[in-house]
Amino acid sequence: MTEKQFSFWQTWLTYANVMTVGVGLLAAFAGNSFFFDLHNDYTREVFFQGNDFSPEVLTLKNWLFGIIGGTIVGFHLLMIMISENAFKRKEPWAYKALWMGLLSWFVIDSGLSTWYGAIHNVVIINFVALILIGVPLIMTRRAFSGK
Repeated sequence: MTEKQFSFWQTWLTYANVMTVGVGLLAAFAGNSFFFDLHNDYTREVFFQGNDFSPEVLTLKNWLFGIIGGTIVGFHLLMIMISENAFKRKEPWAYKALWMGLLSWFVIDSGLSTWYGAIHNVVIINFVALILIGVPLIMTRRAFSGK
């Protein structure tokens, strides 16, 4: 892998995480906006038989989206810092840490979403993030293998 190729994928990795920070901010502060209409519609179908959220449920949902959004922001800011520092310097621990963080989140979140029938969360959110962040990790693996 050339330095130019590595730089391309490392930059992709950083910007994929920057975009995900944006999604986290939207979840925290605009979880009822048009950005989340599809997700909210499916959530109503799966958990409330298509009925509108009651005011109490909407308050609970807004609180949960707030803390989930904050967690997304923090996790992906950490990934950006790793990408822009140790990953860029090709330190092997950084590559492993990014994979471990990404896969542990994906397996737990997707597993629980599937268990509760919220497949829409896996499709709309999780697979998109896995692909956006996983592709540059796959493409840069040789830079960390010592070969």
